[in-house]
Amino acid sequence: MSVVRPPGELVGDTGYDANHLRRFLAERGTSTVIPSTSSRKVPIPHDAERYRLRNIIERTFCRIKDFRGIATRYDRTARNLLAAVCLVSAITYWA
Repeated sequence: MSVVRPPGELVGDTGYDANHLRRFLAERGTSTVIPSTSSRKVPIPHDAERYRLRNIIERTFCRIKDFRGIATRYDRTARNLLAAVCLVSAITYWA
């Protein structure tokens, strides 16, 4: 059985700004790039340059979900869904 190692970094939006999540990730050696919410009394600093790169991934997911079959998950098996996501990713890459 193969063991999956925890990621080295988690980039998330303010919805992931919770002390218990930050603590959980720190225990596993994962650094966080999460901006603090406006309600936090003492903001936790984050790398703004790394956070801006998150936008590229968000836009990619939006473009993939423009294809109705993927957004509504018509495929019955995970294998077929993965094949559809790979095909759509290749199409959007060259478009």
